[in-house]
Amino acid sequence: MFDTKKPTVLLLGRWQPWHDGHSALFERALLKTGQVIIQVRDVQDSSGGKGQDDNPFSFKEISEDISEKLKILGYKLNEDFIIQLVPNITNITYGRGVGYTIEKESFNSDTESISATRIRKNLRAKGKIK
Repeated sequence: MFDTKKPTVLLLGRWQPWHDGHSALFERALLKTGQVIIQVRDVQDSSGGKGQDDNPFSFKEISEDISEKLKILGYKLNEDFIIQLVPNITNITYGRGVGYTIEKESFNSDTESISATRIRKNLRAKGKIK
């Protein structure tokens, strides 16, 4: 069972769509604390910020996709991770040190080159999304 009192890693994103690079990020995050909150920004058919206007997927589609892909990898919803819909967060600020660590993860070039933009373009070419 997901424990809200336990240290937890937060992943915030559009996830348009969730891809193997996101799964690699999730797996690295899970190693830090043993549980992850995946927050999905509410951006369908709106702008997620500069250069982030292509958001065809709904929260329902994204959360089902994430759950399915992580289940295939052996992870359990409501145990290893939970998924939350959040507003279209574009800025994160904090005051003095309050116990948060904000980290940028780096991956090998194959993982870093995965592009949701290219994935959406390919899905459109195949007629799978508008």
